[in-house]
Amino acid sequence: MTIAEAPARLAAAADASLRWYPGGPYDLARTLGPLLRGNSDPSFSVQGSAIWHAFTTGEGPATVRLTPAGSSELEPRVDVQAWGPGSAAAIGSVPRLLGAEDDWQGFDEPAFHATLPRMVQDARRRSLALRLPSSGRILDQLVPIILEQKVTVIEARRAYRYLLHRYGSHAPQAGSLAPAGLLLAPTAARWLQVPSWEWHRAGVGPQRSATVMRALRSAVALERLAALPALEAAAKMQTIPGIGIWTAAEVVQRTHGCPDSISVGDYHLAAYVGAALTGQRTDDAGMLRLLAPWQGHRQRVVRMIQSSGFRKPTFGPRMTIQDHRRH
Repeated sequence: MTIAEAPARLAAAADASLRWYPGGPYDLARTLGPLLRGNSDPSFSVQGSAIWHAFTTGEGPATVRLTPAGSSELEPRVDVQAWGPGSAAAIGSVPRLLGAEDDWQGFDEPAFHATLPRMVQDARRRSLALRLPSSGRILDQLVPIILEQKVTVIEARRAYRYLLHRYGSHAPQAGSLAPAGLLLAPTAARWLQVPSWEWHRAGVGPQRSATVMRALRSAVALERLAALPALEAAAKMQTIPGIGIWTAAEVVQRTHGCPDSISVGDYHLAAYVGAALTGQRTDDAGMLRLLAPWQGHRQRVVRMIQSSGFRKPTFGPRMTIQDHRRH
């Protein structure tokens, strides 16, 4: 993988820019997909093949535009421009964000590959362009994932969107190209200013809001976890009351590109994996037994099952959407 300066015309339009070469097939939208909290995430905007993202770095806020270029098979590349005080730091973080450190070599090694279920083998052949992203920003992932605890995705995303519109800030100006309404997620200090009634209006119950506030009071220590190995970071994260194995796994999958962390405790995942691999529903313990032969790559196996198009049969009642704002 190599990095070069973006073309002069594009570079001139931004405060910082680069051209990143993944060195093989690459799919920008599928790679960054897990970082978006739905299609209405105010910190992202998808415009055709380009993805805009606003976030805060250690040097300040930045607006970043990422655009795939070249053939997806023959020397693909991603052109990147950044604006704002944090543009240089943002550009420096982009290769990891795009999956530059995600190494599938062990997964694709013939002896290991031969042990995989046919469904996973076939999905991998169709998904060579997929990478696991590493955002490196713990709080930006942790807060929305805490909001997803014990509720539906629809509820959690609605709450996150409400809170960002109330307490986020405008992304740095990026000229006429920039989408309207792009927002920066609140900083830790700003999140701590959210009063109890606003959590209530957002539909966030007191247990989840209290967990967010506890985490935010440890914001500096939590952000340091980005420099640790994923499993160590996940373990340290769980020392904060309210952050369990599911939350920590969901975070390091996105902040570290962890290829092995499994979302134990997920409402649907164990039954889904069991149905895919055996035709039978299972629980968390059963899921872990099924995935044990692929230790070190268990999250890759899950991603490939999800990429296969498999849908498990649905039985019984669905989780209902709760509206805590009326209570």
